[in-house]
Amino acid sequence: MINLDQVFRGTVEFCFAGAVFGCLYMALACALTLRFGQRRREGTGAGNDKLSPPVTLLVPLCGHEPGLASRLRALCGQAYPAPVQVLCGVSDPGDPAIAVVRALAVELPPGTIDLHLDDRLHGRNLKMSNLMNMMEHARHDVLVMIDSDIEVDSNYLARVVDELHDPDVGVVTCLYTGVAEGGLWAQLSAMGINLQFLPSAIVAITLGLARPCFGATIAIRRETLREIGGLGRFADQLWDDYAIGEAVRAAGYQVAVPALALGHVCADASATELHARQLRYARTIGNIEPLGHAGAVITHPFALALLAVPFGGGSTAVMLALVALACRAGLGAAIAYRFGIENRYRLLPLRDLCAFAAYVMSFFGGTVTWRGQRYRVRSDGTLLQPSQ
Repeated sequence: MINLDQVFRGTVEFCFAGAVFGCLYMALACALTLRFGQRRREGTGAGNDKLSPPVTLLVPLCGHEPGLASRLRALCGQAYPAPVQVLCGVSDPGDPAIAVVRALAVELPPGTIDLHLDDRLHGRNLKMSNLMNMMEHARHDVLVMIDSDIEVDSNYLARVVDELHDPDVGVVTCLYTGVAEGGLWAQLSAMGINLQFLPSAIVAITLGLARPCFGATIAIRRETLREIGGLGRFADQLWDDYAIGEAVRAAGYQVAVPALALGHVCADASATELHARQLRYARTIGNIEPLGHAGAVITHPFALALLAVPFGGGSTAVMLALVALACRAGLGAAIAYRFGIENRYRLLPLRDLCAFAAYVMSFFGGTVTWRGQRYRVRSDGTLLQPSQ
């Protein structure tokens, strides 16, 4: 017979232990965040005309995105001494992004930005299909793939290509912060990046616990891409960015992560959209690192402490929840200081609870919603239609 008292006591003890370790984890994340990038290596000369190779920037587009014109304009205005081809690609002739690119092409000097329309599909990953179609029109041998929702400054390309000068480096990727473009749900989405993804990535990179590669930037030489089998190898992968990084490492190269963070624009317009995004992220991580994802329960100390309340945690659980919130606020302050972003304290409780709900649900079911399409995901990251 089940002893409910023991079950309740065990639940409270588990929640307390998880919350305490979570607070310690956030203290560690604060320290590592403030130290991140302090030992940046000296540049090899990407800002030098003689050493800077021509670059093709590949920007896959899909649908209406707030602020797209300003982001593309920033890519076209890079302080880079060699030729830069900004190549945008769309797969739908009715895509509203087409009008944005064409308007910029009229505004900017001729040849500054190119648009390629191609509806051929090469797999279930629509972004990879778009990039594969664009590759046929890439003029240069240094390729920088960047998501359309990423903000950059004028030195972005010089910093990234500088890392690629190292012959041991096969890919350069970048961390990113969340930038809210909208109301409550967009703010919560941006906070999720700043308070969950970014510190976790910094801890994992610093301690050697993970080997990331992010779609925010993937800079690669054409010959390296050819060596790992081309983009077609990833045409059915959900985590194409991570898979590219793994393939490059398997070929004997390193993946460099420079000490800068780009801006990832979050424009979630509803709770449903926010939850779908968080669930996709959580299930992606769960498939890549199942044990690490399970252990990531300690990154939700506020929710764990609150969970102990109905099981008899009492005032101790409430106090622990407040301590967890204070630790999260401290982590937010460290992130804001290190990367120069806004810190929003008032939404912390709601953000933490939303993130915990997505985390718990990630263990149940295997479907994700991505770019309006619903997929089932195999354990190896292969995308399938739900009926398959």
